[in-house]
Amino acid sequence: MVHSTFNIKYTWDIGNNIYLLFQQKERAEPSNPTIMRQTTLCLLIRNNKILLAMKKRGFGAGRWNGTGGKFDSEKGDKTILDAAVRETKEEIGVEIKNPEKFAIFHFKFANKEEWNQDVYLFVANDWSGEPTESEEMMPKWFSFDEIPYSNMWPDDTHWMLHILQGRKLEADFLFGEGDKILDYNIKIVEKI
Repeated sequence: MVHSTFNIKYTWDIGNNIYLLFQQKERAEPSNPTIMRQTTLCLLIRNNKILLAMKKRGFGAGRWNGTGGKFDSEKGDKTILDAAVRETKEEIGVEIKNPEKFAIFHFKFANKEEWNQDVYLFVANDWSGEPTESEEMMPKWFSFDEIPYSNMWPDDTHWMLHILQGRKLEADFLFGEGDKILDYNIKIVEKI
Protein backbone atom coordinates (compact mmCIF):
# COMPACT_ATOMS: atom_id res chain seq x y z
CA MET A 1 0.00 0.00 0.00
CA VAL A 2 1.09 3.53 -0.75
CA HIS A 3 0.62 6.12 1.98
CA SER A 4 1.41 9.72 1.14
CA THR A 5 0.90 12.94 3.00
CA PHE A 6 1.21 16.32 1.39
CA ASN A 7 2.32 19.84 2.23
CA ILE A 8 0.48 22.69 0.55
CA LYS A 9 3.09 25.06 -0.86
CA TYR A 10 1.00 27.81 -2.48
CA THR A 11 -2.06 28.61 -4.56
CA TRP A 12 -2.20 30.38 -7.90
CA ASP A 13 -4.58 30.95 -10.78
CA ILE A 14 -3.81 29.55 -14.23
CA GLY A 15 -6.34 30.31 -16.92
CA ASN A 16 -9.76 29.22 -15.71
CA ASN A 17 -8.64 27.05 -12.80
CA ILE A 18 -7.31 27.39 -9.30
CA TYR A 19 -4.60 24.91 -8.42
CA LEU A 20 -2.81 23.96 -5.26
CA LEU A 21 0.79 22.85 -5.46
CA PHE A 22 1.50 19.85 -3.27
CA GLN A 23 4.75 18.11 -2.54
CA GLN A 24 4.97 14.70 -0.96
CA LYS A 25 6.64 14.81 2.45
CA GLU A 26 8.52 11.61 1.65
CA ARG A 27 10.04 13.24 -1.43
CA ALA A 28 10.05 16.97 -0.83
CA GLU A 29 11.96 17.63 -4.03
CA PRO A 30 11.06 21.02 -5.50
CA SER A 31 11.30 19.49 -8.99
CA ASN A 32 8.55 16.92 -8.34
CA PRO A 33 5.30 18.81 -7.59
CA THR A 34 1.80 17.52 -8.25
CA ILE A 35 -0.87 19.97 -9.44
CA MET A 36 -4.37 19.38 -8.10
CA ARG A 37 -7.38 20.81 -9.93
CA GLN A 38 -10.05 22.28 -7.61
CA THR A 39 -13.52 20.86 -8.28
CA THR A 40 -16.93 20.46 -6.65
CA LEU A 41 -19.53 17.79 -6.03
CA CYS A 42 -23.01 18.58 -4.73
CA LEU A 43 -25.57 16.14 -3.34
CA LEU A 44 -29.22 17.14 -2.97
CA ILE A 45 -30.78 15.24 -0.07
CA ARG A 46 -34.38 15.35 1.14
CA ASN A 47 -36.74 12.90 2.92
CA ASN A 48 -34.22 10.03 3.01
CA LYS A 49 -33.64 10.34 -0.72
CA ILE A 50 -30.61 11.52 -2.67
CA LEU A 51 -30.60 13.11 -6.09
CA LEU A 52 -27.96 11.63 -8.37
CA ALA A 53 -27.50 12.36 -12.05
CA MET A 54 -26.31 10.15 -14.89
CA LYS A 55 -23.33 11.84 -16.50
CA LYS A 56 -24.00 11.87 -20.24
CA ARG A 57 -20.68 13.22 -21.54
CA GLY A 58 -17.17 14.16 -20.50
CA PHE A 59 -15.30 13.05 -17.38
CA GLY A 60 -17.30 10.34 -15.58
CA ALA A 61 -19.72 9.70 -18.48
CA GLY A 62 -21.96 6.69 -17.89
CA ARG A 63 -21.89 6.99 -14.09
CA TRP A 64 -24.37 8.22 -11.50
CA ASN A 65 -22.92 11.09 -9.50
CA GLY A 66 -23.81 14.34 -7.81
CA THR A 67 -23.64 17.59 -9.73
CA GLY A 68 -20.45 19.57 -9.88
CA GLY A 69 -17.38 20.48 -11.82
CA LYS A 70 -14.35 22.70 -11.91
CA PHE A 71 -13.83 26.16 -10.51
CA ASP A 72 -14.07 28.70 -13.35
CA SER A 73 -13.29 32.36 -12.66
CA GLU A 74 -14.37 33.31 -16.19
CA LYS A 75 -17.90 32.17 -15.30
CA GLY A 76 -17.88 34.34 -12.18
CA ASP A 77 -16.67 31.86 -9.57
CA LYS A 78 -14.97 33.67 -6.69
CA THR A 79 -15.05 30.71 -4.30
CA ILE A 80 -15.38 26.95 -4.55
CA LEU A 81 -18.95 27.36 -3.22
CA ASP A 82 -19.73 29.65 -6.18
CA ALA A 83 -18.58 26.85 -8.48
CA ALA A 84 -20.86 24.32 -6.75
CA VAL A 85 -23.89 26.62 -7.03
CA ARG A 86 -23.16 27.46 -10.68
CA GLU A 87 -22.50 23.86 -11.75
CA THR A 88 -25.69 22.59 -10.09
CA LYS A 89 -27.73 25.27 -11.87
CA GLU A 90 -26.08 24.48 -15.23
CA GLU A 91 -26.37 20.70 -14.91
CA ILE A 92 -29.87 20.17 -13.44
CA GLY A 93 -31.51 23.61 -13.39
CA VAL A 94 -31.85 24.13 -9.63
CA GLU A 95 -30.42 26.85 -7.44
CA ILE A 96 -29.11 25.39 -4.21
CA LYS A 97 -29.59 27.43 -1.04
CA ASN A 98 -27.26 27.31 1.97
CA PRO A 99 -25.29 24.23 0.93
CA GLU A 100 -22.99 22.86 3.62
CA LYS A 101 -19.43 21.73 2.93
CA PHE A 102 -19.24 18.10 4.08
CA ALA A 103 -16.02 16.71 2.67
CA ILE A 104 -12.84 17.22 0.76
CA PHE A 105 -11.52 14.36 -1.31
CA HIS A 106 -7.97 14.29 -2.66
CA PHE A 107 -8.20 12.09 -5.76
CA LYS A 108 -4.98 10.97 -7.41
CA PHE A 109 -4.74 8.83 -10.52
CA ALA A 110 -1.47 6.90 -10.75
CA ASN A 111 -1.60 6.62 -14.54
CA LYS A 112 -3.47 9.85 -15.42
CA GLU A 113 -2.04 12.76 -13.43
CA GLU A 114 -4.16 15.20 -15.45
CA TRP A 115 -7.19 13.73 -13.63
CA ASN A 116 -5.78 14.52 -10.16
CA GLN A 117 -8.14 16.78 -8.23
CA ASP A 118 -9.36 18.03 -4.90
CA VAL A 119 -13.13 17.64 -4.75
CA TYR A 120 -15.15 19.72 -2.28
CA LEU A 121 -18.41 17.94 -1.47
CA PHE A 122 -21.44 20.05 -0.57
CA VAL A 123 -24.80 18.82 0.69
CA ALA A 124 -27.93 20.83 -0.05
CA ASN A 125 -31.27 20.27 1.66
CA ASP A 126 -32.90 23.39 0.22
CA TRP A 127 -33.11 24.65 -3.36
CA SER A 128 -35.42 26.36 -5.79
CA GLY A 129 -36.55 24.82 -9.06
CA GLU A 130 -37.15 21.24 -10.11
CA PRO A 131 -34.27 18.99 -11.18
CA THR A 132 -34.34 18.84 -14.97
CA GLU A 133 -32.32 16.89 -17.51
CA SER A 134 -29.66 18.82 -19.42
CA GLU A 135 -27.26 17.94 -22.24
CA GLU A 136 -24.78 16.84 -19.57
CA MET A 137 -26.80 15.21 -16.75
CA MET A 138 -30.00 13.19 -16.26
CA PRO A 139 -31.17 13.56 -12.60
CA LYS A 140 -33.03 10.86 -10.67
CA TRP A 141 -34.04 10.43 -7.02
CA PHE A 142 -32.88 7.32 -5.12
CA SER A 143 -33.83 6.16 -1.65
CA PHE A 144 -30.79 5.63 0.57
CA ASP A 145 -31.13 1.84 0.29
CA GLU A 146 -31.33 1.90 -3.54
CA ILE A 147 -28.20 3.91 -4.39
CA PRO A 148 -26.78 2.42 -7.64
CA TYR A 149 -23.19 1.93 -6.42
CA SER A 150 -22.39 -0.51 -9.25
CA ASN A 151 -22.82 2.38 -11.74
CA MET A 152 -20.89 4.97 -9.73
CA TRP A 153 -17.25 5.79 -9.08
CA PRO A 154 -15.77 2.94 -6.99
CA ASP A 155 -14.78 5.26 -4.12
CA ASP A 156 -18.42 6.18 -3.43
CA THR A 157 -19.05 2.92 -1.55
CA HIS A 158 -16.36 3.92 0.96
CA TRP A 159 -17.65 7.38 1.89
CA MET A 160 -21.31 7.81 0.89
CA LEU A 161 -22.81 6.23 4.02
CA HIS A 162 -20.74 8.59 6.21
CA ILE A 163 -22.20 11.60 4.38
CA LEU A 164 -25.76 10.25 4.58
CA GLN A 165 -25.26 9.83 8.34
CA GLY A 166 -24.15 13.48 8.65
CA ARG A 167 -20.40 12.90 9.13
CA LYS A 168 -17.85 15.30 7.67
CA LEU A 169 -14.80 13.80 6.00
CA GLU A 170 -11.38 14.37 4.59
CA ALA A 171 -10.21 11.52 2.37
CA ASP A 172 -7.41 10.49 0.05
CA PHE A 173 -7.94 8.03 -2.80
CA LEU A 174 -5.33 6.65 -5.16
CA PHE A 175 -6.69 5.09 -8.37
CA GLY A 176 -4.89 2.72 -10.73
CA GLU A 177 -5.79 1.22 -14.11
CA GLY A 178 -9.50 0.79 -14.74
CA ASP A 179 -10.29 3.14 -11.81
CA LYS A 180 -9.25 0.42 -9.36
CA ILE A 181 -8.66 1.85 -5.88
CA LEU A 182 -5.04 1.15 -4.94
CA ASP A 183 -5.18 2.89 -1.57
CA TYR A 184 -7.44 5.14 0.44
CA ASN A 185 -7.68 6.85 3.79
CA ILE A 186 -10.86 8.39 5.23
CA LYS A 187 -10.76 10.63 8.27
CA ILE A 188 -13.91 11.83 10.05
CA VAL A 189 -13.47 15.51 10.97
CA GLU A 190 -15.41 18.16 12.87
CA LYS A 191 -15.12 20.87 10.22
CA ILE A 192 -14.05 21.25 6.60
